[in-house]
Amino acid sequence: AQLQASGGGLVQAGGSLRLSCTVSGLSFSKYSVGWFRQAPGKDREFVAGIRSSGSNIYYLDSVKGRFTISRDNAKNMVYLQMNSLKPEDTAVYYCAADPYYPKVDGFYGVDYWGKGTQVTVSS
Repeated sequence: AQLQASGGGLVQAGGSLRLSCTVSGLSFSKYSVGWFRQAPGKDREFVAGIRSSGSNIYYLDSVKGRFTISRDNAKNMVYLQMNSLKPEDTAVYYCAADPYYPKVDGFYGVDYWGKGTQVTVSS
């Protein structure tokens, strides 16, 4: 399977970005997908996850109300709309896929990772 994230860039605080992830090589509609991020010197952390059917969605507390995850099963795509960006959102963002459903604070495991896309928010 391959996951390819795109849409990162440099944005001023308060701005918006939309990340996209193209997924191939697996039965996308049967997989939960999500976004993680890793800032310099920090561990990778869960940002958002959505179940295969779209019925369950979870977010990191610090992004609730600002970020929105969505998926298009017809296009094998997952998105992360990021609004009101803050400098602390600066990180490399990764998309991920797993056949099991996500939980409140992340995934039980991740079978597939995509290459990251850099998001930099200037103050």
